Amino acid sequence: MIYDADAACPVYVAVTAAKVNDITAAQDMPIEVGATYVFDLGYYDYAWWAKLDAAGCRIVTRFKSNTPLDAIEERTVMEDGSILPDRVGYLPARQAKNRKNPFGDPVREVRVVIETGKILRILSNDLDARAEEIAALYKRRRDIELFFRWIKQSLKPKTFLGTSENAIRIQIAIALIAYLLLRLAHGAQKSRLTLLTFIRLVRLNLMDLKPIDRLLDDLIERPPDNRQMAFEFL
Repeated sequence: MIYDADAACPVYVAVTAAKVNDITAAQDMPIEVGATYVFDLGYYDYAWWAKLDAAGCRIVTRFKSNTPLDAIEERTVMEDGSILPDRVGYLPARQAKNRKNPFGDPVREVRVVIETGKILRILSNDLDARAEEIAALYKRRRDIELFFRWIKQSLKPKTFLGTSENAIRIQIAIALIAYLLLRLAHGAQKSRLTLLTFIRLVRLNLMDLKPIDRLLDDLIERPPDNRQMAFEFL
């Protein structure tokens, strides 16, 4: 899935069998020229990175622990800050014994200390942005994990009504379509209700022929009992 963190919604989805490697699905996805792609270690492929780089895309990911960097430049960092070494260099000539690395452009390694004290080695082909910006971009990768968790908890696509491949694909598609429709409806309202509260309100009144703004007005005039709401959605 390609997830637009600014719009808080998915923009591309591909469903594959569990045995298909993540990078295989990524290699088939369309590349948006000039976009920023943030991803984790499941997409560790120099050849794919070279395609993104050739399309003018910014890459932000993590180094594997055993990947060295042939450094050609050490950049100044703030003392006592979260950013440790900020270096520019080249990736190894080969990703594996028989795989030549087609990504010959210099890359950047930004080491950052996160809240738990763990040190992350962040890789990017952006040699101009501040190190703090690169670290912040990688941190936003968590948005897609929160999105998946939200989908599972709120729309429950993991309880499948059918077991065939087609039935599972259809239910996943329906869950994502429902999310997009609910997000559009929520964004069109002037209410300050959270998206989760808005979805609960729609679910409770799904069989009522009422405009959404009327439901919101009724909620403001007569808020539902919290205990009843909790019981409805346990």
